[in-house]
This record gives sequence, structure tokens and C-alpha cells, in this order.
Amino acid sequence: MTSETAGKVQASHLKRNAYLYVRQSTLRQVFENTESTKRQYALKQRAIALGWSLDQVVVVDSDLGQSGASAADREGFQKLVTEVGLGRAGIVMGLEVSRLARNSTDWHRLLEICALADTLILDEDGVYDPAHFNDRLLLGLKGTMSEAELHMLRARLIGGMMNKARRGELQMRLPIGFVYDAAGRVVLDPDSQVQQTLRTFFETVRRTGSAMATVKVFRQQGLKFPRRVGHGHNKGDVIWGELLHHRALWMLHNPRYGGAFCYGRSRQLKGGGGRYKKLPREEWVALIQNAHAGYITWEDFERNQQLLRDNSAAHGADRRRSPPREGPALLQGLVICGRCGVRMSVRYHRRRGNLVPEYVCQREGIEHAEPICQSVSGAVTDEAVAKLVIDMVTPMALEITLAVRQELDARFEQADVLRRKHVERAQYEVDVARRRYMRVDPDNRLVADSLEAEWNARLRALGEAKEEYDRQREADRATIDEEQRARILRLASDVPALWRDPATPDRERKRMLRLLIEDATLVKGEDITVHVRFRGGATQTLSLSRPLPAWKLRQLDPGLIAEIDRLVEQHTDSEIAAILNKRGVRTYEGTVPHTRMIGRLRLDYSLKSRFDRLRERGLLTRQEIAKVLGVAASTVKVWRANGWLRTVAYNDKGGYLYEAPGKDAPIKYKWKKRVLGRVTSQRTKGVHYEA
Repeated sequence: MTSETAGKVQASHLKRNAYLYVRQSTLRQVFENTESTKRQYALKQRAIALGWSLDQVVVVDSDLGQSGASAADREGFQKLVTEVGLGRAGIVMGLEVSRLARNSTDWHRLLEICALADTLILDEDGVYDPAHFNDRLLLGLKGTMSEAELHMLRARLIGGMMNKARRGELQMRLPIGFVYDAAGRVVLDPDSQVQQTLRTFFETVRRTGSAMATVKVFRQQGLKFPRRVGHGHNKGDVIWGELLHHRALWMLHNPRYGGAFCYGRSRQLKGGGGRYKKLPREEWVALIQNAHAGYITWEDFERNQQLLRDNSAAHGADRRRSPPREGPALLQGLVICGRCGVRMSVRYHRRRGNLVPEYVCQREGIEHAEPICQSVSGAVTDEAVAKLVIDMVTPMALEITLAVRQELDARFEQADVLRRKHVERAQYEVDVARRRYMRVDPDNRLVADSLEAEWNARLRALGEAKEEYDRQREADRATIDEEQRARILRLASDVPALWRDPATPDRERKRMLRLLIEDATLVKGEDITVHVRFRGGATQTLSLSRPLPAWKLRQLDPGLIAEIDRLVEQHTDSEIAAILNKRGVRTYEGTVPHTRMIGRLRLDYSLKSRFDRLRERGLLTRQEIAKVLGVAASTVKVWRANGWLRTVAYNDKGGYLYEAPGKDAPIKYKWKKRVLGRVTSQRTKGVHYEA
């Protein structure tokens, strides 16, 4: 110990504890660089030599395996700073400055706290007092050199890694479906089940046009998807489970499956926390096409990227078209406003129990709180475009239908192969478990029981796999049998019937439409103008009449009102309703005419009532006929019931009007005699009064 060092260590320092900080940057260094760790622990002897007792030396080694680039995740360093700030540390010891901190900010903060708390710092070169200018200058220089050293080490490592990445030779963790061979080259996974599953995945994406639809297909058909374990005891093993949507998107965005080497697709944000930012393709470190074998071509990969962009409803300024959905709007995602050029959205209204689409240009109106640009009825537009498409595809219907049948057969066969391979894998695991059990010593019951239980578990898994295979196979056979195949061929000759078949989902109609049409531009004026742009670049313009508003649609045909006016002359409301119902007349809502509706229409259209019409023809009321006949009104009612008076009903509630009697009308006492039966049949023969 030099005199200068002894002069820095005062009695006040010896009354407090001596803190020894021990750190290694990685766990690998902890296990392999053991000599550095021993040298750090040996600093306890330096503290004892300076006057501290052994029980005063506190070792802080909870940061073994932690990087010194930041103090955020170093619990031991934070504890050390706390003890120094509380004045409990007389000296802080570290093998070198880089052990305490690799960051100038953390290092100078520690120096400031040590200077305020009168705490010394010791490294392998000597003892320093941060309160003295010269010592502080030297410690600051050492901290700067330590940070610069970390920068240079990192630059060398990253530089070499980037250089290999630009050549496409950097080895990294491969996605499922790829492995490294003995020469370090990337090849397809030799497991045929993994290869077949991935090819089925990309083929299903091409067929369905959506990642979510692909996930649904795998779930409906009971197909399992592989995943490689990246950590833990089973690292590198392939496990099988359900296909998840986020995993499907990750695979579609990974250029590796297109046979390309790529590096630097994302960048870690400053501040850590595992946050990453995706970079555009032009900022990637490396992208080398055709670097190795892939499951799809690079053109297919680019097509999938465009598909995902189109399927993202919120992507881009014009809201690119979304994938076909289940709604009945045939042009969903394809409609462009002919006034402002913005893609139009879809609204649905319920009419007569059915959903009716309406195309609305409302984005700018929502953004700027203005009225919507225009709205167009989807029913009229969809019907016209559907007719246009049917007329175009009718000559190719048979060829397309045969291709659909072949695709269905290939699809079911592909799914059957994957499920059969799953059964084969389960059988292989059973055989492995059986061989392991047969090789064990029977007397070693602890091991034998465990292996026997594993064998039984594999047998149960095999049985479940076979049952699932048989169930799915029967379901596939039921899905498309010979009768349904024949039906498909019959429908090929009648494309309109196939299009309008209720069994054809709306989503499939939209997919068929998108094979031909790129977009449709709508302009609403006195008429609706539809500019249809086809895939090949050809265009066609349709001019459609605007549909009538709802209030006009609810108005009845003037001819029907005239017919009701004519029928009122001879019939009551119920009789008119029965006549119209027999003729098949229906209201706007599709209901049959009824008595109350006829009465309401007479009032709404100011039609003259049947009562007034009969009065104009000279028919009498009961009181009037009673006065003419000289009898009571009640007697008239009895005579009408017996059919002795000519009457006409003017409503459905028992209201009648009476025809005026002629000159030969019987007098009062003759009517009474007839009632009493004293009038002979000869006398009354030929005189008959009826309603």
C-alpha cells in the first residue's frame, strides 16, 4: 500500500462497509470465463489490506450474466447506488470500470453520488477519491474509454455479422419447414408431413384469398400445423397444433418461404423493452432472391403481399378493397365514387326480412363533418353487374365447372394425405415407445412403469388419430358424392341458375366476380351510371334507372284503386278483399288484401261509400220502408229475415238498404194473414220477395 493510497483511506471510511461489485456480461461468460470471476472476488483481500474487516466487506453479485450497457435491469447496481447515497459505503470496489458501468451516464452519476457521500472507489490500479479533481478526471476518462471499448466490440461483431448477411451466409434461426444440412446450406425439412402441410397452407391461401379463411379451412378439416420449439428442454422439436391467424400472417410475410434470404426486416427501438419497428423493404440489410429452395415462387410471394394489402380495409389513403365477406353486397370493396374518386363503403338495410346493400361515399364527409358525397342503391347495381358477368362467362361455364370439380377432388385428396401422415406419425411414436419398453430391465420397476405409461399414452393418441381420420374421411365423402358431382355438371349448362342458387354463398359469388372485374365506378345523376373495368383493361358502361323512393314504392297502382272503386258498386269490403286475393293481388310488404285495408283505402282515396252509392240508386233505409209499408221498423226486420223484402247489404256488419215496393205491394193485413198461414198457396204463387 502506497502512502498516497493510505492517505485517502480515512477512519470515517473504515467505519462504513466496503462494497465489492461483481458482474459478468453474459451467462456464457459466467460458466466459461471463470478466471475473471475469481479475480473480482479476490478484491476482498484488497479491502482487508486497507483496513476493513472481513465482516465489513459486502459482496454484490446479483448482476452476474447482466450487460453493463444500462443500469435499468441491473438490480445489484441499483442496490449499490442506494447504499452509497445513504452513506453506508466507505469504498466501492470493482475489478475495472467496465464491471461497474459501460454507460457514461450511469458511471458519472455514480461518481457524483460517491463525491457527495465521501465514498472511495477502488479498481485493480488503485484507490480514487471522486471528490478530488485529478482522481475524478482520471475516473471520467476511464469511463469514457470503457464506453468506447463497448462500442468498438459491438461494431466489430455487428460488422462481421452484417457482412455475412449481405452475402447471404449468416446462419440464423430458420422458420418451420427449413433446416441446415451438413454443409450449412438451407434445405427443405426432410419430414414429408411438414412439407406437405406447408404446401397445403400456401395452396389454400391461393384458393381462398385470405389468411383468416385459410385458418377456417384448416380448422374445419381438422388439419394440424407444425411448430418448432425454440427454447427449453425440447428445443428444436416439432410439435403439432391448431393453425392460428397471427402465425398464418407471419408465414405469408416471411420471404424465406419464397426462397429468399433476408435480414434486417425490423429494428429494435431505443429504450429496450422488446419493442421493434418494421422497416420498409428498401431499408432491409439484405434481400437475396433464389438463395435456397422455397415452398412458393418469389412471384407467388409478391402476389400474397399484394393480397394482404388489398385485404387490409384500413391500408392506404383510399382504403383498399377488403376480402370478400359474407354480406350480400356483390361489389363490396370494388366500388369507387365517380365524383371524388374515393372507395365507397357498404351499408345494409333490412327490407322484407332481407338485407339490402347501399354503397355510400362517406369518408370525406366523416373527416370534415360534411354531407356524404353520394349514395347508390346496391340492389339495382348488383343485379345489372351480375347479369353482365353471367352473359360473359356462359360460354366458358362447362370448362370452369370441370376445373372446379377437379380442384375439389384434389383438395379433399390433399387433406386426406395430411391426416394419413398424422396417423403414421402417431404409429411411429407408438413403435418407439414399445421398443423402449421392451428394452428396459423388468426388475427396474420405476423405469418400466414410466415407459409402460408412455406406451399406453401413445396408443391412446394413435386411437384418437385413427378415429379423427375416419370421421373426417366420411365427412369429405358426404360433402361431395357422385350425385353432387353430377349436379355440378348439370348446373354447368345453366349459369344463371348456378349463380342464383340459394346454396351458393354470397362470398363465393364475390370471389367469382373478382376474377373478372377490377372495380366499378358509380355516378348518381338522373340515372345511375356504372363504369365497369375488367381485369384485362376493357371497360363497359351501364346506364340504370334510379329506383323509386320508399314512399313511392309503397303507393298502390292507380289501376288497383280504380278497380276497387268499380267493385264497391256491387260488393262489400270483405267481398272485394276476397276477389283481389283470388286474383293474386299483393301489397308492397307482400301481404294479402284484407277487409280493413279496403276500408282504409276507400277513406285515403276519398272513394264514395257503398251506402251513398245505394242511396243514390233509390234504396231506402229500414225506417223509410217501414213508413212506406205502414208497419213498425221491427216488423221490417222480421220480414227481411224471412225473405219477404228485397234488400242489399251495404257493409259487413249487417247493414241493409231496401228496394222501394211496387204498386202491387200487399197491404198490411195481407202480410199478417201470410204470417198466420191463412193465405192459400194459389193466391201467393208467382209473388216472391228475396234479398
